Amino acid sequence: MKAAVIYENGGPGVLRYREVPDPECPDGFVVVDAEAISIEGGDLLARAAGQLPAVPHVVGYLSAGTVSEVAAGVEGRAVGDRVVALNAAGSHAAKRAVPAAMTWPIPAGLDAPRAACVPVAFGTAYECLFTAGHLAQGQTVLIHAGAGGVGMAAIQLAKRAGATVISTASSDEKLERLTALGLDHGINYVTGSFVERTSQLTSSRGADIVIDSIGGQNLVDSVDVLAYRGTLVSVGAAARAGSAIEAQSLWTRNNALHGVYLGGAIVSEYARIHPMIGDMLERVASGELQVEIDRTFPLADAAAAHEYAESRKAFGRVVIIP
Repeated sequence: MKAAVIYENGGPGVLRYREVPDPECPDGFVVVDAEAISIEGGDLLARAAGQLPAVPHVVGYLSAGTVSEVAAGVEGRAVGDRVVALNAAGSHAAKRAVPAAMTWPIPAGLDAPRAACVPVAFGTAYECLFTAGHLAQGQTVLIHAGAGGVGMAAIQLAKRAGATVISTASSDEKLERLTALGLDHGINYVTGSFVERTSQLTSSRGADIVIDSIGGQNLVDSVDVLAYRGTLVSVGAAARAGSAIEAQSLWTRNNALHGVYLGGAIVSEYARIHPMIGDMLERVASGELQVEIDRTFPLADAAAAHEYAESRKAFGRVVIIP
């Protein structure tokens, strides 16, 4: 099969389009012939600095396609089923073997490119808002990087829960387009301070929940925009920099810092998380929630796809088509 593989960590240029052996299908697994591959933030981090269990290594969390092989011990999946598949690696390929338990049926009316973009982005957004943040109607949420996958999902889910939604993005054009998804107030972080602007928008009260996928100084500065008993949710490190938050900075307003990692939640709370992601797929299929795909690339151009995803030019998702 064809795959985009790496032999060492590094920038997008380390991805190579190669012929590699088809995956084996051990007990409890299915093989999925990929129709679409979503690029997740974790894919970029794994390519840049992740551990390589072997070389060549195929990175990537999510793909969607058709089941072509079912191993012993699998129930509820059959050859010909259209599914979304999630695993720690292996998505950047024409085929992949995944645990059957880590697949979801693609609902009728939902195409593979949009389906592939749902589990991590919408599942993570749900965990940030409702499991970590305990979002309630009437509260105010600040969502960083609103034009990204998790950001767009969080804007929609927060708005439908009755929240006032504030978000940051790198351009006024992106912010204007986000209003159609439920954004109430946009902040261009290139031209202004999100701390000052959030204070103005909330009459100095601050945000009840802040979702930060950037890390570094952005996470530190986000403490300053929290309302009393607000929650800062750390869910990524796109800045690829550490964050030194002093515990005392949270004390005065009785604030909380909460980390979210969907992979850990799936392992520890599978019975809750798996159906929640299934519900997100149904809500996208029905048209209640939207997946915005900015651009698609062929698998042979996976390096260019990663470069574009890292450029922060995209409005929405970047998808690879095998």
